[in-house]
Amino acid sequence: MEKKNIDWANLGFGYVQTDKRFVANYKDGAWDEGCLTSDATVAISECAGVLQYAQTCFEGMKAYTTEDGHIVTFRPDLNAERMEASCKRLEMPVFPKERFVQAIVDTVAANEAYVPPYGSGATLYIRPFMFGSDAVIGVKPASEYQFRVFTTPVGPYFKGGVKPLTIRVCDYDRAAPHGTGHIKAGLNYAMSLYAIMDAHRQGFDENMYLDAATRTKVEETGGANFLFVTKDNKVVTPKSNSILPSITRRSLLVVAKEYLGLEVEEREVYLDEVKDFVECGLCGTAAVISPVGKIVDHGKEICLPSGMTEMGPTTKKLYDTLTGIQMGRLEAPKGWIQVIK
Repeated sequence: MEKKNIDWANLGFGYVQTDKRFVANYKDGAWDEGCLTSDATVAISECAGVLQYAQTCFEGMKAYTTEDGHIVTFRPDLNAERMEASCKRLEMPVFPKERFVQAIVDTVAANEAYVPPYGSGATLYIRPFMFGSDAVIGVKPASEYQFRVFTTPVGPYFKGGVKPLTIRVCDYDRAAPHGTGHIKAGLNYAMSLYAIMDAHRQGFDENMYLDAATRTKVEETGGANFLFVTKDNKVVTPKSNSILPSITRRSLLVVAKEYLGLEVEEREVYLDEVKDFVECGLCGTAAVISPVGKIVDHGKEICLPSGMTEMGPTTKKLYDTLTGIQMGRLEAPKGWIQVIK
């Protein structure tokens, strides 16, 4: 299929409407068959559950053109499982895992012309989401829902190359100990918007959130998990019941251990030990790993030895290996790559 006339090299990280999206509706206790549609609009009641009580969850993933010309996506089964956990926590009906993956495959295939070519630095971002669609005025779950998948081509998250970030220790709490921090609920992101904009106004790129109970342990940022490297080259990531289980982070831990032969550790990480790490990165779908060069704790600067000019050596190896797997340059573990075309 002929590609769309898009300047792939200068594509930003924003929404570009594509030709098709998948839509399925839940009513009377069952999902309909769903279909691909050209209609990018959503029509719902002014009293819809999503508008009144924020009953919505979502996922984020990408499709790539590999070195050998295939269109693939990365571990969509884990996105399906994470959305299932989100739905159960929010009292929403689960969209079956097999149907979730098939919807991803069908939507990407229908928008093949928008999948950026290999080597362009751009990818096709995929956004599955679900929301309560019928009228709900009492505080209770909706009885009707809509599941949708849309795609949009996006450029590299970092224009002009990766530069280490400066982040601050945040005074706001991201998630309660027994709250919704472990699921990908829209409400989590709404409550983080003030904190991230406040960080930007103060000259920081991101927030480091601590655990709400003791404010002594590192959790995550508003949209990415932390990954640290010790002086003896051990990869460490925080463990908490209120951290979103990042698919990128979980994949990087496998890469560290199985591909690079590094020791990995998932454990509680205390703020007062951050100064002892030599590298720090933020893990997520958008950038894979965003290196951190400096962490500011209420005026006290923690400068990572990896510096403010480039990724640390171990972080770079992790990044290169995982992106090599995603782009088909390296052999992937079984089940990691879903071939679409």
